Amino acid sequence: MRGCIAHGLATVLLVVSLGAAQGPHSSGSADTRNSPSITPVAVVPAAENPQPHTKPYQVGTASWYGEDFDGKETASGEPYNMYDLTAAHPTLPLGSYVKVTNLRNRKTVVVRINDRGPIVPGRIIDLSYGAAQALQFRQKGLQKVRLEVVQPREMAELRPPVAD
Repeated sequence: MRGCIAHGLATVLLVVSLGAAQGPHSSGSADTRNSPSITPVAVVPAAENPQPHTKPYQVGTASWYGEDFDGKETASGEPYNMYDLTAAHPTLPLGSYVKVTNLRNRKTVVVRINDRGPIVPGRIIDLSYGAAQALQFRQKGLQKVRLEVVQPREMAELRPPVAD
């Protein structure tokens, strides 16, 4: 029990000391030599993304996390892949999908919640490196976003057609 608590505290201190992407750092570098291509769940072009008629789930500051956590276990039990379109949220159910809109440029991406966080006060979501790239705020580190929970029926509509 003590070991679990000590491990948990060490992890929290590590994340807090890293600042959870307060600005560009090693995970925000422009070096993409080892970057596999990103396979998005859904990236919706701004022209096809009219303003929603429903109230957003949440609006606030997003950050992103990258290579420092790549391969480490997430709250869902799967290893974190910085190139997947995933995110950490403190309360949404693991496995749920969220449409994230960058309020500066209106870029939109759908991510799957697979981790808990952010632990930095004032932030509402920690996005994967791949999601931050898709939203075009990877260099900045922080961005004001709108979150909308995506229902399973809507996910089916967002998926590209399967080629025969």
